Amino acid sequence: MMFEQLGLIGCGLMGGSFALALKKAGLVQRVVGYSKSPSTTERARQLGVIDVEAPSALLAVSGADIVLVAVPVASSEATFKAIRHIVTPQTLIMDVGSTKNDVVLAARRGLQELAGSFVPAHPIAGKELAGVENADAGLYRGHQIILTPTGITHADHVRRATDVWQALGSRVVHMTPEAHDTTFAAVSHLPHLLSFALMNAVCGQSCGQNFLALAGPGFRDASRIAASDPVVWRDIFLGNRAEVLAQCQLFRDQLQLFEAAMRNADQSVLEALITQASSARAHWRMSEIS
Repeated sequence: MMFEQLGLIGCGLMGGSFALALKKAGLVQRVVGYSKSPSTTERARQLGVIDVEAPSALLAVSGADIVLVAVPVASSEATFKAIRHIVTPQTLIMDVGSTKNDVVLAARRGLQELAGSFVPAHPIAGKELAGVENADAGLYRGHQIILTPTGITHADHVRRATDVWQALGSRVVHMTPEAHDTTFAAVSHLPHLLSFALMNAVCGQSCGQNFLALAGPGFRDASRIAASDPVVWRDIFLGNRAEVLAQCQLFRDQLQLFEAAMRNADQSVLEALITQASSARAHWRMSEIS
């Protein structure tokens, strides 16, 4: 399996890491990249993430047999529209967005008759620090990649996408877009929202900075993902808002149980709630490739 050219749209952490991983695995001959910010594209070339800078998304995919769209999910439809007239039914097109229902709809509107060439993908990997400077050829190794093909996705492209990610050391899981968005609202989107809210709650107090000066490992672990990219997460929350709001309500219900136990000084209920969570967490292991 060898690709002549990767057309990379979005030369940040996720897109840059994919390009580096393809290069390291010897799976691509040339990478042509485009980012909205010319300085990002230039920096990607200087770092060896891409080989050629493109002035537009359209020119980035000209001649490409594999395309990765690594832009904020709200920009997906405009990106698909920009490249529709130059990609072919043989072009494998993927994304790395954290929501899938909205991206699938964006692909249908943007790519139209070529939407069957699009294989929606969500790598369960990343860093809290964005930017091409943090791109890492090993970012996806040992992690799961969720593919969410639909009824119009070409089976051959699904196979090729699976082969690509497996060649990069990832474990590929297939889900429907609907199941994906429900699942990751619970285990990814809600935790990020809570981490953002935690930081704002602490920093919004008059003595917040003094509190932070004394914070230890527990606060560090709970707040780590609050350093994530604001634009990316704004789009994720809005793109999957129905599922995220449903998870917020479930969290609020649990929070009220803890609050009620504390107000009533009910030791047994409070301990039972903590024990339930502690036991579940102790038995949970993140799924990775051994």
